[in-house]
Amino acid sequence: MKFVCTQQDLNINLALVARAVSTRPTHPVLANIKIEVSQDPDRIQLTGFDLSLGIQTNFSAQVAAAGMLTLPAKLLTDIVAKLPSGEITIDDEAGENLVTITSASGRYQVLGMSAEEFPELPAIEDGEPNQLSATAFIDGLKGSLVACSQDESKQVLTGVYLKVEPERLEFAATDGHRLGIVEVYPSDYEPSVDAPAERGAQPNTGSFEVTVPAKALRELEKMLGSGHEVDRLGLQLEQGQVVFGWADRKLTTRTLEGKYPDYRLLIPKQFQRQITLDRKQLLTALERIAVLADRSNLVKFSIDSTKQSIDLTVESQDRGSGRESLMAQISGADLDIAFNIKYLMDGLKTLLTQEIAINLNGPLEPVILTPLGGVKMTYLVMPVQLRS
Repeated sequence: MKFVCTQQDLNINLALVARAVSTRPTHPVLANIKIEVSQDPDRIQLTGFDLSLGIQTNFSAQVAAAGMLTLPAKLLTDIVAKLPSGEITIDDEAGENLVTITSASGRYQVLGMSAEEFPELPAIEDGEPNQLSATAFIDGLKGSLVACSQDESKQVLTGVYLKVEPERLEFAATDGHRLGIVEVYPSDYEPSVDAPAERGAQPNTGSFEVTVPAKALRELEKMLGSGHEVDRLGLQLEQGQVVFGWADRKLTTRTLEGKYPDYRLLIPKQFQRQITLDRKQLLTALERIAVLADRSNLVKFSIDSTKQSIDLTVESQDRGSGRESLMAQISGADLDIAFNIKYLMDGLKTLLTQEIAINLNGPLEPVILTPLGGVKMTYLVMPVQLRS
């Protein structure tokens, strides 16, 4: 194989597929990136695959000879990232899986492995992919990924539950301490003046539900937000496998097995207290006093309906204490309640409106945060018992 491309094109695409390369591969070839060079049209296809997550990209180049090879992911990305901008020539004329990389500044040789040993990405051939609004999908990920469990023993909770309906997408994630739900309606995402009409595209098949690993969705979120305008996101589902595709890129991942819990049962039907306040003021106040939090990460809210104010308090035997006061619109009786400060801040960062509502009952009952306007989001956080 032999081709010429720009350092920028190769560097960007290598960085994307390298995210799917295992740091502890079960087989040596899985530490490599597969490079497939084709003519008519002249295209370079790069693939990274750790047997669970796979990422594939395509880009244009000047192809002199077609061919396939795999090269060590870390070594190749490190070399290309440090090369000067301009044209790069890559060829394997040296034979024995030895590739020569030539740029304006110098020449490198890298030993690879045959592409025959590299596993194929799972392919889903039946039916057309569902066409989703990419913008709506990103909004759903932003509000749900934060609540996924980090505990691998809780398999199904380490992913985002996705419910696709013709007129609605629902995203949900919980780790047992908090819950994030986002409902988006693709018809709300009208195309901009300069955008193609497909931006508000709707799913073109029936409803379905799937739980997708958070790791894969975080990579998908990065790829969709990597600077290239993406309007439609194709989604294909088969037993145990889901494929996301757009433009010249594809991400494939295994789905998580098991029934996702009925998270709607966690949300109280009515509330005794409601607080409306400025989200950014609350978040910045929490960030200031969080530096004094100890391992318990505990912050106490003292809600005063008479003064229409909230006092935030953090106390640590080893570090000291901090106190912040905020004005708010409060309905209902006074209350002292405590939260894990990190969980609270994580939720506030996903609610992107200026004002939010906090709905609550007793000191140990679920608390619901919602944005006033914008995307329909629900962030539930469980309070922590106050130390006596």
